[in-house]
Amino acid sequence: MEKLLILPRLLPLIDWLALLLFFVGWVGYARFAKQRSLSQASVLGATNRERHRWMLQTTYREVRVIDGVVVQSLSTSPSFFASTTILIIGGLLAVLGASDKASELVRELPFAARTSTLVFDLKLVLLAGIFIYAFFRFTWSMRQYTFGALLVAAAPESWQFEQDSSLSREAFAQRAGKVVALAAESFNDGLRAYYLAFAAVAWFFSPWAFMAGTLGVIFILYRREFRSEVLKALQGDGR
Repeated sequence: MEKLLILPRLLPLIDWLALLLFFVGWVGYARFAKQRSLSQASVLGATNRERHRWMLQTTYREVRVIDGVVVQSLSTSPSFFASTTILIIGGLLAVLGASDKASELVRELPFAARTSTLVFDLKLVLLAGIFIYAFFRFTWSMRQYTFGALLVAAAPESWQFEQDSSLSREAFAQRAGKVVALAAESFNDGLRAYYLAFAAVAWFFSPWAFMAGTLGVIFILYRREFRSEVLKALQGDGR
């Protein structure tokens, strides 16, 4: 009970507010982006439509080597980030094991906040937690791409769709396109965690920098998802 009472006093109120803004902003933006993409043009919605078209075209191809190559190529990105994330987590745990020396080094940086070793450890734990979350999202994306490859490999031949009325090209495209889209969304969640990790790094300087970094990253994510040039190109509006 005493430890629970001490916990709120470990950090000043402004730090708790910065942490609250960070988590509310992260979860809130993720929910906002998912809901907004259902009613407004977004990169996620535009690419999901292309994935559906891709899987529909797969049903017309006699040889589907190119489809397998594309799925494998897509899975390399989450694989690379998952491997990189493991190294980052290992580095953070190593720093956590030598936090006394690391905190002294950070104190020597210009504009860095002077905090106790315990508070410094909390900041490292936050970063480690972000990258652990990213690791799980990247590895889940890899598995989902594997499921998508299985669906492509198991797809009926083009002539079977024409001769068997129980088979539907549209139903297959919906199912396979959804699996590949879910893999892409998981990868996007991992990338979003990487972006927000930069905001968390700003906490080592000050809670105000932490809050500014959080708002800045969310603004960048919004611009890229709903107002980017690539979205216009995907919609056919690019010049």
